[in-house]
Amino acid sequence: MKFLQQFSDELESLVAKAMPAVVAVQHAQGHGTGLFLTPDGYVLTNRHVVRGRGRLTLELHDGSEVRAELVGADAPTDLAVVRAEAGAKFPTLPLADPHDVRVGQWVVAIGNPFRLEQSVSMGVVSAINRTLPLPDGVILEGLLQTDAAINPGNSGGPLLNMHGQVVGLNTLVLPYAQGIGFAVSAATAAWVASLLIQRGKVDRRFLGIAATAITLPAPSAQEAGQLRAVRIMKVGPGTPAADAGLEAEDLLLGIDAWPVTNVDDVQRLLALATGPEVRLEVLRKGRRRTLRARTTPREHSKAA
Repeated sequence: MKFLQQFSDELESLVAKAMPAVVAVQHAQGHGTGLFLTPDGYVLTNRHVVRGRGRLTLELHDGSEVRAELVGADAPTDLAVVRAEAGAKFPTLPLADPHDVRVGQWVVAIGNPFRLEQSVSMGVVSAINRTLPLPDGVILEGLLQTDAAINPGNSGGPLLNMHGQVVGLNTLVLPYAQGIGFAVSAATAAWVASLLIQRGKVDRRFLGIAATAITLPAPSAQEAGQLRAVRIMKVGPGTPAADAGLEAEDLLLGIDAWPVTNVDDVQRLLALATGPEVRLEVLRKGRRRTLRARTTPREHSKAA
């Protein structure tokens, strides 16, 4: 009983500290949730929450309202950044280290489901690195799955660990299931938000692969010098990947000297690439290879 009371007290304290950084995002066609990323008013939310609207209203924790302007949105991750027009110093929430997010961890979702402001639900991280297709053809990758209750209006709100850190941004639920919700990981949110704030958009480059993240068996991990990599499932004919010599079953270890451990790393490093050519570190049948691919710009894609 003492343990339960302590857990309850700590949970109450966590929510109380987090609430001021969570906002309701409103416009004439809908509503959702967002969270302050920076003290000067940059707010992270879902793209489908803002629906491409230029001017929005943010309702703060104390019930006051401020106007906000859309900074940028990214369809492949369903993320958007808006900025509050008021010049106040806003409270923020820290992002969790993605390596500390594990299946079975307790998490708390905060949001405004069905316009029920500042609602809290609790559950666990049910799975990581989930992939889901959206009706518009975009495929969301690297998602966290949770059984914390998420409903319409929760979208864009934080999924917090027991340290009060954001592990993900609540994004969607399966309409035909109960207790299955999904969040864009904090790792994805961090780099996408950074580019949206800097550039107003995410310029992606097309490589032409379908891939999945795997944990390497011990011999491959020793040869690669890392525990995880991305397995190439398919190489599109006539794509930059095919021209570079990538093959199905290759293990992609790095891009431009940066390690690759999941599909989100591939997306991020392609987006951050400054030139038309990227260097690919590959493990093929136990041997390391270095390939060079001349990537091409893309608007949207179902693969990297």
